[in-house]
Amino acid sequence: MILFFKTQKETVIATEVNHQLNDEEIAKLAWLYGDATLMDTQELEGFYVGPRREMVTPWSTNAVEITQNMNLNGISRIEEFFPVASRNADYDQMLQRMYEGIGQEVFCVNRQPEPVKHVDNLEEYNEKEGLALSTDEMAYLHHIEKQLGRPLTDSEIFGFAQINSEHCRHKIFGGTFIIDGEEKESSLFAMIKRTTAENPGNILSAYKDNVAFAQGPVVEQFAPKDQSKADFFEVKDIESVISLKAETHNFPTTVEPFNGAATGTGGEIRDRMGGGVGSWPIAGTAVYMTAYPRFDGGRDWEKHLPVREWLYQSPEQILIKASNGASDFGNKFGQPLITGSVLTFEHQEKAETNNSANESFYAYDKVIMLAGGVGYGTKRDCLKGEPQKGNKVVVVGGDNYRIGLGGGSVSSVDTGRYSNGIELNAIQRANPEMQKRAYNLVRALVESDNNPVVSIHDHGSAGHLNCLSELVEECGGEINMDQLPIGDKTLSAKEIIANESQERMGLLIDEQHIDRVREIAQRERAPIYVVGETTGDAHFDFKQADGNKPFDLDVAQMFGHSPKTVMIDNTVEHHYNNVQYQPIGNEADKNKLGEEALTAHIERVLQLEAWLVRIGSPTK
Repeated sequence: MILFFKTQKETVIATEVNHQLNDEEIAKLAWLYGDATLMDTQELEGFYVGPRREMVTPWSTNAVEITQNMNLNGISRIEEFFPVASRNADYDQMLQRMYEGIGQEVFCVNRQPEPVKHVDNLEEYNEKEGLALSTDEMAYLHHIEKQLGRPLTDSEIFGFAQINSEHCRHKIFGGTFIIDGEEKESSLFAMIKRTTAENPGNILSAYKDNVAFAQGPVVEQFAPKDQSKADFFEVKDIESVISLKAETHNFPTTVEPFNGAATGTGGEIRDRMGGGVGSWPIAGTAVYMTAYPRFDGGRDWEKHLPVREWLYQSPEQILIKASNGASDFGNKFGQPLITGSVLTFEHQEKAETNNSANESFYAYDKVIMLAGGVGYGTKRDCLKGEPQKGNKVVVVGGDNYRIGLGGGSVSSVDTGRYSNGIELNAIQRANPEMQKRAYNLVRALVESDNNPVVSIHDHGSAGHLNCLSELVEECGGEINMDQLPIGDKTLSAKEIIANESQERMGLLIDEQHIDRVREIAQRERAPIYVVGETTGDAHFDFKQADGNKPFDLDVAQMFGHSPKTVMIDNTVEHHYNNVQYQPIGNEADKNKLGEEALTAHIERVLQLEAWLVRIGSPTK
């Protein structure tokens, strides 16, 4: 049964209940909704903007939990709908949809989960699903098919594409470069790592975990003695390590700036949570690089290049929405964005290239969004442990939804390479409150005298598949799909295995500590699920309740021998005219003109967005 409440803001709150509410329950809900009024109707006419039917919003999750704390039972979903004048009204197509009338079927989804598919035409599937697999990678998968004696499933192919994407595996950085016919002796990653190898300083861990750790000072820890219950706080000295992390979230911020930047910040925070066997995030940064935003029609230097037709969002929209998204996530999670930077750039110039003249155009048409941050942990916990057979695989965080699908592969190619549907499906939504709950559990475990975590990873690109396979990579494991949290009952096996929705962490816990970890999670209201265990046979699979395995591969087949990327290129030299300066002369008239020109140039420079060096202000 769906009840409709009209709020003081003229919005409608739809409440799904499993029984007829009495007067007291109705009065409590009306108070909770801000002195709302129960509408005496089962259907509403007109146009409304609201959430997708199949995806419970974070707002609903928190609202339902509040009703439970008020001893209101039987309420399963609460969503807010906004009346609009017509079907042509603006709304966020990423997270919302337009409804012409809302009634008792507003939360019903008439869709069944798609069955597991065995893929016969790998090349066709690669293009259809936007997997960005190279010819060498598809040849490798054909080899795996021969080893197995069967076609691969859609879950296996889709998952392989995500965990071996450029986004996840940095194949270009680790690949071989052949320039002007000469193979370079070092990969980009090897060059980067060489600095630390030759000058290790106080680095304790780098390039092998979610974050890097450096030696820190001895600090005082102020925390409860037993975090599974109310207890006295105690002070003790710990030898600390300092964590550092930065990563890009370019494609999501280009397509949906608010949630793209928010989940970029959230993912970077989770990486620091997942360093070693757990650590604390402290403060974050955010950097944005876009083409000229042309605020208020643009300034004179922004008119040298024609305005492009943007596929998803304009630079102006990106700079506003992305800054709000990153700040919003940090504020709600409890980690401030303390600094950052902005660079806008476009340039057009004639140049000679290899003895031929041409026109060069440069701009950040695909936004760069860089999320970074610092934190700390204990030296005791800065390295991951060794998984042992029988360790329990634990997921902490929210439900699975049909969102954040294929983000690894789609992020690895040019924006617009695939259809809007594929690219929009790849974007996550932000739920900082859920991530905060997961963090509270991690923090409590790290503050304990004995941290029970063997290993920990965050759920980023490729969701459960990437995170949980990395947890058990050294010894193999089995995941029971019927134990995974499912928010949308229409998800296929592929979508359950690889979605990135609802901020989550994966942990390996020794079985003897499971009950204590569960007690702390329940106290922190962090949803926790024991979903599998390590097996020791170097094999990894997801098993359904009926015994079928949509994903069933050796660890080596997933990670061990995939093709190495080879980059072949030739040197192109660009020759530009020298910079011309306007001198300031000694004569009075020239000096006056020179000073005026200098003042004008300074005023222009100070109008650039690059001067907005502090972008982490709270969202208004």
